[in-house]
Amino acid sequence: ELDLEERLGELDLRSDSDVPPPTDSTPEILKRALSGLSARWKNWWIRGILSLAMISVFFLIIYLGSFMLMLLVLSIQVKCYHEIITIGYRVYHSYDLPWFRSLSWYFLLCVNYFFYGETVADYFATFVQRREQLQFLIRYHRFISFALYLTGFCMFVLSLVKKHYRLQFYMFAWTHVTLLITVTQSHLVIQNLFEGMIWFLVPISSVICNDITAYIFGFFFGRTPLIKLSPKKTWEGFIGGFFSTVVFGFIFSYFLAQHQYFVCPVEYNSETNRFVTECEPSELFQMKKYSVPPLLQAVLGWETVNMYPFQMHSIALSTFASLIGPFGGFFASGFKRAFKIKDFADTIPGHGGIMDRFDCQYLMATFVHVYITSFIRGPNPSKLLKQLLILQPEQQLSVYKTLKSHLVEKGILQPSLRG
Repeated sequence: ELDLEERLGELDLRSDSDVPPPTDSTPEILKRALSGLSARWKNWWIRGILSLAMISVFFLIIYLGSFMLMLLVLSIQVKCYHEIITIGYRVYHSYDLPWFRSLSWYFLLCVNYFFYGETVADYFATFVQRREQLQFLIRYHRFISFALYLTGFCMFVLSLVKKHYRLQFYMFAWTHVTLLITVTQSHLVIQNLFEGMIWFLVPISSVICNDITAYIFGFFFGRTPLIKLSPKKTWEGFIGGFFSTVVFGFIFSYFLAQHQYFVCPVEYNSETNRFVTECEPSELFQMKKYSVPPLLQAVLGWETVNMYPFQMHSIALSTFASLIGPFGGFFASGFKRAFKIKDFADTIPGHGGIMDRFDCQYLMATFVHVYITSFIRGPNPSKLLKQLLILQPEQQLSVYKTLKSHLVEKGILQPSLRG
């Protein structure tokens, strides 16, 4: 029995015949328009035009609302999962072993069922309460999810083939790591979106800004290689991208913080069956006056400055997006080098696959979620009220009596004459 490394070596030797060569997905009209340019400038224009097109579509989806953004996140998750799992399938399929592709998609459905079921239970409580069949699914959601996963687990064990056990377990781990990277992170993106669209837009836009500005600075001024995993990355691009991203995040946050549509938590209105973003903005999004540090007063000529508190948080988000976020891209570069591929796919001309564009976003999603839970989020009365409404009447009465007793003891309520 060959070692896994030897099998992967065989794959590399057979790559020209077993692995389909990447195709050029650039539209013909764009090819003809740029035919007179050098390869370097042709790639520049292709990347630039497609970037503007993607940004335009992104803004259109923002205009369409929160639900469309959630569908976008789900679509990107599925596509990224497909691109990563396809690379594994090329290794696995060459030995004609059963069920890998079917089980991979089955596990994706199971994990999505679990995470999105949790979201429904948290944010759509009043909607679920009105539908008896959904109440059963929510009450036993985790048991159903576990049973579904156990079914897939047993199917995997039954699919084991003699002399290929090691490779099959390797691909089993491949599937689960891919699920960890894609599904759990996209779930965190949606959790961030429910906190307010600004927590979704600023981090994602900061990563996009850093990617674009680092590429521009590196293209025109790059001379010093940054990391061996990505030979085209330069220190000039990295530093230029950092300062540009921090400035962009600070200014972009200022404009978003002025509108309820972006700052209010996204909530589901069961009466209108729509997502709503209406609230009294929290202190994070109310203009305040700050004293300028003495060292900067001489430079700026200002003693005070008016700004939103969220703009200070945007500096932290932008700093992470420009200093740590790129390591998601370096990780992806190392992964691609390990399997001798240029891109995850050829979905977007000049950019590669969807995963090539969103490799840094997954790190960002986790950071934002941790940042919100650590420094921002407090008790949520609206969410707590939804959970109380699900309880049985006797349970609600017990909570009412306990809360009333507590408020009387603190002197907030006067004790009733009846006791």
